[in-house]
Amino acid sequence: MAASIGLPGNGETIDLQQQVARLQALLEASRQVHSTIREEEVLECVLRIVVRELKMDGAAFPDAGLAYGGGAADCGNRSPSYPLEDRDGRRMAELVVAPPDGRELTLYEADFIEGLALQAAVALENARNHKRNIEFARVQQDLEAARAIQRSLLPHKLPEIPGYSVGFKSVTCYEVGGDYLDIVDQPDGSILMVVADVAGKGMASAIWSTSFRSAFRAMAASGPPLEELVTRMNQHHWAEGEEARRRYLTAIFLRLYPETGELVVVNAGHNPGFLVCPGAAPHLFEASGTPLGLLPGMRYSCEKCVFTPGTRLLFYTDGLTEVFRGDEEFGPERLLEEFSRCPEKKADGILEALWAAIEEFSEGGPQGDDMTALALCRWTAPKEVEA
Repeated sequence: MAASIGLPGNGETIDLQQQVARLQALLEASRQVHSTIREEEVLECVLRIVVRELKMDGAAFPDAGLAYGGGAADCGNRSPSYPLEDRDGRRMAELVVAPPDGRELTLYEADFIEGLALQAAVALENARNHKRNIEFARVQQDLEAARAIQRSLLPHKLPEIPGYSVGFKSVTCYEVGGDYLDIVDQPDGSILMVVADVAGKGMASAIWSTSFRSAFRAMAASGPPLEELVTRMNQHHWAEGEEARRRYLTAIFLRLYPETGELVVVNAGHNPGFLVCPGAAPHLFEASGTPLGLLPGMRYSCEKCVFTPGTRLLFYTDGLTEVFRGDEEFGPERLLEEFSRCPEKKADGILEALWAAIEEFSEGGPQGDDMTALALCRWTAPKEVEA
């Protein structure tokens, strides 16, 4: 007598020969469903196997809108169903089958479909993970390209200004950010500099930062008075529409006349700029108006001073001050103190020293915002120009 295996259910048994045949068929079915990494193809393969191998009238994945076989329309609520669940027990799909003439499934058929459903669940989860990985890789590739483009929009070459040292540093919180910095030569020989910060972080802010750059460079080309330029920039950003107004910008502008050392500064809702002169208390360039794009018709006033030898200036975004160690903030007061007492003479050295001080304060904590700064120094003696 042939040996047999009893299984839970209606008392049916499967002899060993049938069991071996079942395992061989299931192994082949498993190979087929795992042969693709596309979600829809996995489900379609399962439907074909159920109908062709088990001679079912039809089979379907109703939630996915997929069906196979002439009797697929008979796959209703009372038809045998088999959930496909992921590793965490979440249902991904449900296989519904229509047996011939509406009869009950045999023990062999039910056992085979249960095994097939388990294999199909693994293949389906793998297909979905693969799809997510492909999408993630594409997004990362796009972000890397955006990052490279944004970095390329920073000044490629710093102006060589006899008697002065200028430098900048910009580090985004994510792949791209909303900070903006630019240096533009003017028709009258002056040099225009700006540091700006779009509200928010990430891709949306980066897009508006690029838009701001285009408008700024276009308007600056004719060399208008600084307060007029800022007023026009505000109106332009407001006119861009509701989304632009939600992404308003704070910005601080500077025009330097190198030969005379005259400075003209306009602060549009930005952090105060620092001016440190030897033997004098630090001077802060406070805001003279609201951020750009926040209110229409805003007028801005400028502040003028003389950039004497030995003087240094710092414009920055709030990412430098909003760094925390526990509940303690680095803050603008500490930034001004570090900037004022920094022994470095060159702008680049000063910025590196500030970043090092911030890193030490944060004890290596994660960066929470975009960080951008511009430093401008005037030499105290001609020999230092060659240093």
